[in-house]
Parts: sequence; structure tokens; C-alpha cells
Amino acid sequence: MPEHRRWPLFGILGLFVVLYFLFSSGARFYTDWLWFSSLGYQNVFLKIFLTEAGLKVAGGVLFFAFLYFNLFFTRRYILEAFKVRFQGEATLEPDQWYRLLGPRLLNLVFLLGSAVAALMFSALLSDRWVVLQQYLNPANFGVADPFFGKDVAFYLFKLPFYLLLYQLSFGAVVFTTVVVLLVYLGIDPLKGFGFWRSPGALRHLAFLGALLFGLKAWGYYLHQFLLFYSERGTIFGPGYTDIHASLLAIRILFVLALILTLVAVYGGIRASLRPALYGLGLLIAVSFGAGLVYPALLQKVVVEPNELERERPYIEKAIAFTRMAYNLDKIERRQFPAGKTLQPEDIEENQDAFTNVRLWDWQPLKQTYSQLQEMRLYYQFHDIDVDRYQVNGQYRQVMLAARELAQDQLPAQAQTWVNRHLKYTHGYGIAMSPVNEVTPEGLPRFFFKDIPPQTDTDLKLTRPEIYFGEVKAPYVIVNTKTGEFDYPKGDENVYTRYQGKGGVPIKNVWRRLAFAVSFADYRLLLSGDITHESRVLYYRDIETRVKKIAPFLRFDHDPYVVVADGRLFFLWDAYTASRWFPYAEPEGEFNYIRNAVKVVVDAYNGKVNFYLSEPDDPLGKSFSRIFPGLFRPLEEMPPEVLRHIRYPEDLFLIQARKYAVYHMQDPQVFYNKEDKWVLPTELFGTEEVRVEPYYIITRLPGAERPEFMLIIPFTPQNKKNMIAWLSARCDGENYGRLLVYEFPKQELVFGPMQVEARITQDAQISQQITLWDQRGSRVIRGNLLIIPVKDALIYVEPLYLQAEQSRMPELRRVILVHGDRIVMESSLAAALEKVFTGRVSPELPPAEDREERTVPELVQEASRAYKEAEEALKKGDWSGYGQNLERLKEVLEELEELTRQG
Repeated sequence: MPEHRRWPLFGILGLFVVLYFLFSSGARFYTDWLWFSSLGYQNVFLKIFLTEAGLKVAGGVLFFAFLYFNLFFTRRYILEAFKVRFQGEATLEPDQWYRLLGPRLLNLVFLLGSAVAALMFSALLSDRWVVLQQYLNPANFGVADPFFGKDVAFYLFKLPFYLLLYQLSFGAVVFTTVVVLLVYLGIDPLKGFGFWRSPGALRHLAFLGALLFGLKAWGYYLHQFLLFYSERGTIFGPGYTDIHASLLAIRILFVLALILTLVAVYGGIRASLRPALYGLGLLIAVSFGAGLVYPALLQKVVVEPNELERERPYIEKAIAFTRMAYNLDKIERRQFPAGKTLQPEDIEENQDAFTNVRLWDWQPLKQTYSQLQEMRLYYQFHDIDVDRYQVNGQYRQVMLAARELAQDQLPAQAQTWVNRHLKYTHGYGIAMSPVNEVTPEGLPRFFFKDIPPQTDTDLKLTRPEIYFGEVKAPYVIVNTKTGEFDYPKGDENVYTRYQGKGGVPIKNVWRRLAFAVSFADYRLLLSGDITHESRVLYYRDIETRVKKIAPFLRFDHDPYVVVADGRLFFLWDAYTASRWFPYAEPEGEFNYIRNAVKVVVDAYNGKVNFYLSEPDDPLGKSFSRIFPGLFRPLEEMPPEVLRHIRYPEDLFLIQARKYAVYHMQDPQVFYNKEDKWVLPTELFGTEEVRVEPYYIITRLPGAERPEFMLIIPFTPQNKKNMIAWLSARCDGENYGRLLVYEFPKQELVFGPMQVEARITQDAQISQQITLWDQRGSRVIRGNLLIIPVKDALIYVEPLYLQAEQSRMPELRRVILVHGDRIVMESSLAAALEKVFTGRVSPELPPAEDREERTVPELVQEASRAYKEAEEALKKGDWSGYGQNLERLKEVLEELEELTRQG
């Protein structure tokens, strides 16, 4: 093809590409608008879009105007340079230089160059809309910083915006100055002499230098507030050197920068760059001397020889502000006696605690759930959640999981467009089991199981379909001519039709076209199964769904499913966080955090509601002002759902890590880290792992009734004994209260690893574990739970048995440690009885267990029954003596039968 014909073709193709991207962007914008509108959050969508777009446009226009204005000043210099260059060419007409590069062409080059640079500059403002909106909608903390007297709100809402303005302004002026300087340097060879001989060029650069000095002065003013985030000394935040040296240096540099601004202006008037250049050298020298050398000398000579006394007042402030930032100042401290033991009557009085001891850990239970309750290969339990319910009139702790649809697990031949988007649209039901009940086979006993959901409790689930959940899922279209798969029933399938109001109705061909372009799926246009009554459900996984509405919040790692009013909901804890709290030591990317928001997602309709759980949080107040109507009072949450809010694990773990250090409020103790705590470790399986927070139901010392709470123990640094435990209460009016129970420092309380070592060293337990490991099975040591009961501690660790060819762990034994007693029995009840009475009531093992018992196991059991019978006889306990003899007889009969078979 001739070259002159290619260009029109390339132009047409380029135009087509541009139009396609514009059209696809417009389609995505429109479908997002429909999605937000279907949820009632179109105002949120508009506020975010208009703020971000307005910020980009404003920043781009201002940058474009400033750059073009400065380039325009170079035009005369450029034109004169070309005139000088081409006037010496004999082969050119006198005005050829003008035709080659006239003012119009030069203006066009400047306009295009400024526009491209402005587009790149505006891209820097992506996701900065939050900074602007928080600046416009602040909320006071009512607490002033200790040095400048400004409310903490200044640092969280105002300072980030000022720093953004400064960084953008200074960067824009530096960029423009460099471009202008390059223009002058590039034109010099054409003109025959340097720009320093041009008064106009010198004046231009001098005034730009004056602007840079002025902006630098503003930067120094802002920098004094950044001392609150200094990491120079023993604490996070300003110490002695920062206040007495760095702050002084910043103020000197601020004044000097203002003076140099005037000096540079004077140089501009005199068409000279020398004052600005001399001033720049002076500023660098003073910055080095006052900003680096003097603080270093002061630190070495004044602070380090007597560091504690110099830093004491600053340590006190850092402790106070860090405790405030993480709500550690609200933790109640109480004493817990060490070395106390329970009596048998205490067990009866605290049955509610013992009937809710969690014997199932989520890792092995997830495998067991998968084997027993996923039913079909396309169902999946994303994770196991812990919660509490009133079950048949009793307060029970349970573990549950939503049975979601995982389309990726469909067979390859079933991965059709119709199956993925029209037929397989939802998961179905849940599995739920109490935390402490086990069948004779070592498997969980279910409160909810099977499809459709079956239960022997008073809990109800009338709407078990899960269209919106935790599993990543593509868009689906409901109410089509294709039947929706509901659940399997024997060799057949049951089909259904969506009855909810979730999603966006298609209505007309234009919406259908918009969805096809937005999803890049042409089959949406061609399918004959889709009607105007069909509805499109998209952004169905709750992570994408919730974060699209509220991208300014942080979220807990674990949403959890709740059964309430016969329906399924997902609850997700959200946090307001900032990295600008003064004097507070950061935790990763932030140094202030609150669990200000609870998110509820309807698993059937996809409705998303946000509830303010901490209405006094200033960040939460700010977002409420930015988005009126987005957040509701917590009291408006449905009562059945409200009963299931719980203290979030991520926040609790952050607070625990901080409290391990910041419980020390005495500056000297803090400085020397004399009483630093750490989170302990435990054995899980065969690996030593960090103890994670865990939920329990127990009765706190002095409390009238049992409560659902989150707890974690502490050990001293480099020690294994336990020093304290922290709890977060989750029920009713006590929700959110944090309590730390401290043990007497002069007495020993066993920590998790010390108890693990005692278990490992127990001859009977280690022998049993060894026997199991040698029989083609793997023993999994579960999480060690420390259960506070009354004024004592009980340690409970489950043992799971998993066959090498199976992925279904079975709960086979429960180890219980209390005082100096360590026992391992088939159930918690038996272990408790053994600890407090010295015996276990005879119980004929199930047939399954008898078939699996070996000769060494039976011999060991017989020996144990005989010894316990002797102990009962010595105590005069004839009933116990007779029971153990009967037990011994049964074991011997089983041993005889096994020997005869062999």
C-alpha cells in the first residue's frame, strides 16, 4: 500500500480505538451508577466521582496555566534566537526564520507540551479526594498537642491537605523551573551567547527562584509539625533533641527562607541570578549546620550522658498519646490470683463455661466440614466462624460456615456460559456445630447440616440461598428463561426463581448493551434466555461489594456469617484509621484506629448497611458529614443481628501488641523495658506458632452470668510463664470493654509453652501419641486454650487423629491441665471428672473404638483401671472400687476376645 494511503487508515484505526475506550469507560460508569443506585448509595458514588474529578481538573488546569504562562515568557527569547541564527544564512529569505518557527507554531508547541504535562500532573491526584473531603469536614478531638496547642484534629484533617498542597506546588514550580532553564540552555547555541546575558531570562529565573524560596519557607513552617512523627530518639515523636535543636533549626530556616525570597525578588528586579544562587548556598549550609550538625552534637553531648532524665517528660507524653490513639487508656486493670485451684462444686457452679469450651479448632474442622457437608464438588466452605446463639434455651458457642458456590470447581465440560452466568447462581445453607460436642466417631455433632438445612434445634433458616458471600464470583443473571439450580436432591436437581430485589433490572436493550460492553461479554447481547424482567447481580463477593461503596475504610480479615430472623447475613468489622495522630507509635501504616463501623450484608438481596459502632470517633463523624445518610446508628441494626456483633480480632491483636509495651506508664520502667510483655507461643501440630486471640464463653470473676469474649494471654519478654491475660467483652451493654487481669509477679503461673512441655513430658500421653503415630495416622495437637474459671485457670488442648489416606481429622482425646494434674480422656467431661475425683465413671466404649484398640492400649487401660480401683479402696470409696473393677472386667474381656482372634 502506498505510504500516503496508510496514514488515513492508521488515523481511522486510532480513532476507532479511542472511541472504543471512551465508550467502554462510559459503559462502566453507567453500570456502576446503576449498581450504586440499586443499593441507595448513588450520592456516595457522585460525591467520590465529582470530588476526584474536580480535584484532578483543578490541579491539571492550575498546573497547565502556570507552566504555559512561564513558557510563554520564553517565546520572545526563542524567536530572537532563531532570528539571529537564520539572518546569517545567505540561502534563506530574511523572513524564513519566522515561517519556520513563528509565534503560532511556538504557541501550539507550548500548549501541547503544557497539556501533556498537566495530564501527568493530574494523575498524581488520584485517590487524594479523601484528603480534600476530610479537610472540608473535620471533627474535633478535644485534645491539644503538648507543644503547639493545636487540636489533634489539625493533624488528622488539616495537615495532610496542607502537605499535599505544598508538595504539589513545590513540585510544579521545580518542574517548571527546570523546563524553563532547559529552554534557555537549548536556545543558547542558536543565539550565539548564554542566557545570562539576557536580562529577561535572568529576571524570569530569579522570580521563579523567589517563588521556590517562598514555598520552601511554607514547607519549613509545616515541617515543625512533622516533628511529632520523628523516629530519632528512644520514643516515637519529638524528644529532647527534636524540641531543643531541630525545632530551633526549622524556625531559623523558615525565617532565612523568607529573607531569601525577598533577596531573590531583589535580584529579579536587578536582572541578576547571583543573589538567588548565593542565597541557595547559604540555605544549604545553614540546613547542614543547624539541621544536622547541631542536633547530632546536642544528642551526643547533652542527651546521651543523662538520657533518661532528659527524655523523661517526652516519654510520658509519648506513652499518653499512644495509649490514647489505640484506646489503651480505656483498658481496666484488675488482679487475678495465682495458684488457685477449683473444687468439684465449682465445676457445677460454672457448667455454662465448661459446656462451651471450644474443642474444635477451625483448621481441622474446616477439613472435616468439607468432607462431611460440602455435598457436591461445586460447594465450598470459605472459612469457619465462631459465634454464639441461644439454642434450645441455652447460651451456646458454635462454629459455623456458609456453603457457597464455587463455580471454578465445576467440571471442565460444565464450564459453559449458561452454567456460569444463568444456572449456577448461588450457594445454599450453612453447617453449624457446637464447639464442644463430638460423636462416638470423633466427628462434630451438627446443629445445622445437609441440604436442605436440617436441624434438631429451635434455630430457623427459611431463606438459605447465598447469592452474595465471601467466595469470589462472576456476575449472574437471574429471572431468565433458564431455571436456576437451587440444590441437589438425590439423583435430581431442584430449580428455583429469584424472589429478591437485589441486582439491577435489565429493562431495555440499551442497558443490556451497556452491561455487555462493561463486562466485555458479547453473549449478553446474543442470549435468548435474558428478558426485560431479568436482573443482573454483580460485585457479589462482599469484599469487592463493600469496599466499592466505602474505599476509605479499613476492614477486618474475617467477615462472618450470621443466622438471624430465618435469613443469612454477613457481618464485617470496619475501621477508621490514620497515620497522623501526633506522638503515637505506628502499627504498620497507621497510628490511630477505631472499630467505628459494622457492616451488614444480606446474603440473599445483597443489601449493604453501615452502622456506626463508635459514634464519638472523630474520623467516623467526619465521614458521616462527607456522606450524609451512609452510616446509621447502631441501634437501628436488626435486634437479631445486633446480638451477634463481636469484638474484632484484628483490632484486638493490634491493641494487645501495643499494650504489651504501653502498659508500662512509668517513664523509667518504659525506658529500660523492665516489664515488657510479649504474646506467647504454643504447639499446633508439630510446629511452634504464635498464640492467636480466641473467643470463649466464660464467667469473669465477680460477674453474674457467662459472657462471650475474646481473650489472649501475655508472657514476660524472654520468659515462658504467664503474666496477664487481656479480654474484650462482646455481649450487651458490656460490648467493647477491655479488661486485663494481671498475676502477682512474685508467683509462677504456667504459660502456654510451659504447659505444652508438661504435656509432652507426660509418659502416658507421649506413649499414646507415639502409638497413634506408628499406626498410619497423624496426631494433630490442637490449640491450647486457657480458660479462666472463677479465680483459677484451666488449660485444655484437643488431640485430633487423621489417617494418612484421609483429609478428615477426628477429635479423639482431650488433655486437661489444672494445678499439678495432667489428664487425657476421651471427652472434656471425663477429663474434668478425672482431675477432680481421681476417677472416670465406667463407660463402655463404642464398637468403633473397640475395634481400633490394640493390645498395648488395652493393657494400659487395664492397668489404669486396676490402679484407680486400689486408690478408691484406700480411700474407702467402695462405689468407686466396684466401678473400676467392673471397668477392668470389661477391658479384660475385650483383651481376651482380641487375643483369641489373633
